[in-house]
Amino acid sequence: MMIWRSNVLLLLLIYGLFLTRIESLRFELESGHTKCIAEEIKGHSMTLGKYHIINPNDGHPLPDTHKVTVRVTSEHGNDHAHHYAENVHEGHFSFETAEAADYHTCFTAAEHKPLVKLTVDFEWKTGVAAKDWKNVAKKASVEAMEIDLKHMLEIVQGVHDEMFYLREREEEMQELNRDTSYKLAWMTGLSILVCLSVAGLQVWHLKTFFEKKKLI
Repeated sequence: MMIWRSNVLLLLLIYGLFLTRIESLRFELESGHTKCIAEEIKGHSMTLGKYHIINPNDGHPLPDTHKVTVRVTSEHGNDHAHHYAENVHEGHFSFETAEAADYHTCFTAAEHKPLVKLTVDFEWKTGVAAKDWKNVAKKASVEAMEIDLKHMLEIVQGVHDEMFYLREREEEMQELNRDTSYKLAWMTGLSILVCLSVAGLQVWHLKTFFEKKKLI
């Protein structure tokens, strides 16, 4: 049992280091302003976001001035919003990404005079962390150990997919570096050729000038 628990902890450590992205942050936003948070997410990955405005007066209703409009888009499809909510105090979104891209969640505070400063609490999960394991356990009616094993399998599969994704990105970067190096070498050769041509023309011009002046 101790060995099994150690393996679970090891896999969870790998999971935390390489797979799961959990963005949890709290930020301030003034009336009429927009703030965007970007997250790079691989394709066919589950993502989950929750947000709410912090009540500045505990024990009292949230003021109507404390509302935001939230829009979630990807860099490849800004015309299509994966989530859109207008003038809300809180909300959440979840979807599966169609392709690897930078996804943006933008918060826009409603206009108000005088200016009001809002505090927004936002949590963004991707990958295995975005899955509701408690709900899985209720639906499947399985024991805790089986849930742990299912969770571990998801983690291993996620790490496997992440490694292939990183390998593809590395190959893309290497191809970009090779292309850049080739263009740089070509431009360097062209610059040297231009410099030599200009130097040759200057020497020819000076020689012609001195010959006309009968100095040489």
